[in-house]
Amino acid sequence: MRPTVADLVLPGAARIMGIVNVTPDSFSDGGRWFDPDAAVAHGFEMVEEGADLLDVGGESTRPGSRRPSEQEELDRVLPVVRALADAGHAVSIDTMRASVADACLEAGAVLVNDVSGGLADPDMPALVASSGAPFVVMHWRGLLTDPDERPHYDDVVGEVCRELTARVDDLLSRGASADQLVLDPGFGFAKDAAHNWELLAGLEQVTSLGLPVLVGTSRKRFLGRLPHRPGAPVEPDADPAPPTDRDVATAATSLLAARAGAFAVRVHEVGPTRDALAVQQMVEAARAR
Repeated sequence: MRPTVADLVLPGAARIMGIVNVTPDSFSDGGRWFDPDAAVAHGFEMVEEGADLLDVGGESTRPGSRRPSEQEELDRVLPVVRALADAGHAVSIDTMRASVADACLEAGAVLVNDVSGGLADPDMPALVASSGAPFVVMHWRGLLTDPDERPHYDDVVGEVCRELTARVDDLLSRGASADQLVLDPGFGFAKDAAHNWELLAGLEQVTSLGLPVLVGTSRKRFLGRLPHRPGAPVEPDADPAPPTDRDVATAATSLLAARAGAFAVRVHEVGPTRDALAVQQMVEAARAR
């Protein structure tokens, strides 16, 4: 039987979702795990390091990246999903295509993570309703074609909450059930650095909407512009630190997300976030004593 969202939520602690990119053009790892065998081995390593879920994706959402065909995406992700699921691990499929989600659920995936929240593929809401699978509804205003494009918000936290609520209402009207749905505020998607920091500061407003929340800040561009770092760029338009230099900042933001009530955090490097969340658990245990 496929687990429900309630089965995936760990009371008192945030889950860690490890990212398994099966793409040649990811912004974060540059195709390091593009080979299916390498991706599977990487997933096993993440589980050993403490990942609770493995999020397998075959399409880069880097601004300007080319979308793979449906068959290309299936060829990339299906062998990886199947191998990891057959080994007994909880696997999520990161896709905007209902056909890919359906095939991966059949192959053993337990959750669908759609960065468009069901907007990119008109068939996705029906699949969500018919499959009963947990579904991540991310806040989305389309994919940026230019990384320097500046989206506009008057109140980013309030607007994200309202737009997520509208997406949930739409999915419910199409037959999904509330106990299937997970929210994702969409850090880095149609948001500039200031928007991301404001959203992180106001994250409790998102977690108070009443559904589990997944947070993915990992290696995002805004974490590469921390002004206190030695040699780090201070100007907002300066080139950020490389993605692999952002894992400590990722762990810090993941800890803040957990403190705000997130059900899970999605990361490229499990170890730093595992340790950060363990510190929180030890402090809370000490308080309880």
